[in-house]
Amino acid sequence: MLVLWIVIARISDNPRTMPGPDAVAARIWQLAAAGELWFHAGMTLFRVLASFVLAMAVGLALGLWMGRSRTADHWLNPMLVIALNIPALVIIVLAYIWIGLNEVAAITAVALNKIPVVTVMLREGTRALRPDLDDLATAFRMSSLARLRHVVLPQLAPHIAAAARAGISLIWKIVLVVEFLGRSNGVGFKIHLLFSSFDVTGVLAWALSFVAVMLSIDLFLLRPWEARANRWRRDED
Repeated sequence: MLVLWIVIARISDNPRTMPGPDAVAARIWQLAAAGELWFHAGMTLFRVLASFVLAMAVGLALGLWMGRSRTADHWLNPMLVIALNIPALVIIVLAYIWIGLNEVAAITAVALNKIPVVTVMLREGTRALRPDLDDLATAFRMSSLARLRHVVLPQLAPHIAAAARAGISLIWKIVLVVEFLGRSNGVGFKIHLLFSSFDVTGVLAWALSFVAVMLSIDLFLLRPWEARANRWRRDED
């Protein structure tokens, strides 16, 4: 990909519209040295993490409920399908109109876009729980909390990890749109300003900087967590 980028940049007639990796790297270094990169990337990362935690918590609760209760699944499934098909842009705009141009609206809009996806993944995982382990928990008269901790969550761990990895890749893209439309800081806000001046080098610098952050989170946190969550299946085999 890097070689292809270099070749395209060399044969491009206008370096302003297709800057090379060296120009983008120099801009990233300049932003990092000035401290601007750390502030705006930090604000974006805060919104990503806050939205991620909210979406995972609500999605886990709804997924468990719908997977365990046919009645809940029957009544909530139509709303879930609607939520899955509402465009993210519509939710973002409505959140800003109804709540205001603030952090609550931004985080809520991002979380609402992700909650249906988490709910579906964990609902299907809950439906796949082993009934013999449920019978075992009933036979030993385990409390609801103990059953959740020792029977349900260990089996759901691979599904939770998969939802987390898929979710965070979606969330940070929606966060950029939220910042682009209505925030005064963050990577999306900076891309909005650079888009106005057609500064492609700056757009690529900000975008690739945050891609590196998200790749690091996936590589060093989410991927090891997913491997650990699936370890019990390999041990069982």
